[in-house]
Amino acid sequence: MCGSDEIGKAPMAPAVRPSGVVPDAKAMLAALAAAQAKALENSTWVGGRFVDEARAMHLGEVDHRPIHGQATLADARSLAEEGVPIAPLPLPVVPPEEAN
Repeated sequence: MCGSDEIGKAPMAPAVRPSGVVPDAKAMLAALAAAQAKALENSTWVGGRFVDEARAMHLGEVDHRPIHGQATLADARSLAEEGVPIAPLPLPVVPPEEAN
């Protein structure tokens, strides 16, 4: 199709992972869940009051303490724009009142 009679061979390494190297997704998620649980051990669940609590701590209205809760994306962006140090959790958290 290109009009040439020349044939060339290019070296190629297939993208095949050796056995035993493929990460176990279930084990990785379990490790992530354990790390998140450890990080939240000394944190207080504030639920829907998260935005107000985080802002009050940032403004010095209440003492700083580790908290976690719920916020809408818009509220989280607003806090970040105000310079409030927040970070999303990688996995969902079951509120204490809903836990078994």
